Amino acid sequence: MAPHPIEQYTSSSSWAMVEDKFSPYAKETLAKLVDFVHNELEPARKVWEAQLPADPVQRWKTVIPITEELKLKAKQRGLWNLFLSKKHYPEFGVPLTNLEYAVMAEILGRCGQFGSESVNCSAPDTGNMEVLAKYGTPEQQKKWLIPLLNGEIRSAFSMTEKGVASSDATNIQTSIRRDGDSIVINGHKWWISGAGDPRCKLHIVMGKSDPDNKNKYLQQSVVLVPPETPGVKIVRPMHVFGYDDAPEGHCEVIYDNVRVPLSNLVLGWGRGFEIIQGRLGPGRIHHCMRSIGAAQYALDLMIQRVTDPSRKTFGKFLYQHGTIISDIAKSRAEIEASRLLVLSAAHQIDKFQAKGALKEIGIAKFVVPQMAATVIDRAIQSYGAEGISQDTPLAKLAAGMRTLRFADGPDEVHIQQIGRRELERAKRLHELTAEIKKKEAALLNARGLAKL
Repeated sequence: MAPHPIEQYTSSSSWAMVEDKFSPYAKETLAKLVDFVHNELEPARKVWEAQLPADPVQRWKTVIPITEELKLKAKQRGLWNLFLSKKHYPEFGVPLTNLEYAVMAEILGRCGQFGSESVNCSAPDTGNMEVLAKYGTPEQQKKWLIPLLNGEIRSAFSMTEKGVASSDATNIQTSIRRDGDSIVINGHKWWISGAGDPRCKLHIVMGKSDPDNKNKYLQQSVVLVPPETPGVKIVRPMHVFGYDDAPEGHCEVIYDNVRVPLSNLVLGWGRGFEIIQGRLGPGRIHHCMRSIGAAQYALDLMIQRVTDPSRKTFGKFLYQHGTIISDIAKSRAEIEASRLLVLSAAHQIDKFQAKGALKEIGIAKFVVPQMAATVIDRAIQSYGAEGISQDTPLAKLAAGMRTLRFADGPDEVHIQQIGRRELERAKRLHELTAEIKKKEAALLNARGLAKL
């Protein structure tokens, strides 16, 4: 039996484990995607870098030509909006499960942001499209969702605030209030993903609309804000270890008496927390899916480096020195274990939706980025000083992966949630142990044995 084309990018054992859960359509799509990544995306990596202007001003005004070319090719091949499952979004989705998309997202993760954008599967648009598909009115969907689904515009997700402990979303202070037939927004946000892109036509903004509500989870609302609205001020792009992530970027944004129609409210007053929780679940696991691919790519680069005859030192291949082989083995094992976490979470979302997979998503969210960062760091070490230069993608991968430990909630929040969830089992565990001890004592008595 001929190997599936995916096996050039992931271990055959992982693929064999989920292959029987793939529909014929998914298998065909996966094969096309692997071909697209190998023959179109990976060769275009350097072109994308060359087409991104070095000038710090022009970087934020440029639509990268190669990305637009790749988007057309992806559409022609049916590789479009792969993240949006028809099961959960029947009107807008594609016939793929989250499990099937998880494998595809891993492959796309090799190519970073431009790879995912080429098939219209990049953050923050994916999460924003899910919000609009699930909660948007027909008018909101027509105005913003359809252009996003077509890849004609980009969007931003505006939640995190400057000077506010935003890891607890109930702390958010941006004011959202009704004024007649309008909504007025005042607030100071930062790390707003997507706000720097010249094609950005929508900010999904979360703020406080009812600060006096006794239920702290009903104080927030979500509003749709076009960035050209008077009062929307892009202050600056945020840099991550020296990288600005242009042209999409993560920006500091001020909303100064921004006024939008009442019809731009999403779902209803006080429904913001509900909306955001629904958005972040799938988004978190999408990040993890792509992180597996980034780690796999780093390991591939490392293996090539340490077996390159031109890189011998002291008469030996690099892998013949020190702990290189051990590092490769550990990396392989860690990637496999993390992939299982991600596939499990994706499967749970398919069965119970994101709300029923919070445990699996939370575990993956703090395990996978740390794993990927470790694997990337080992690859950097094998490259020497070249590994931290602009001549390999490893330094940027490392910066992105370290940043991911804050995106959609810092590690500590997810760890606390999982820890508390585990502690909820304590009462039942004590009850079960007491039952066993009671039966143990009865058995010892019945046989005239002394209790040990």
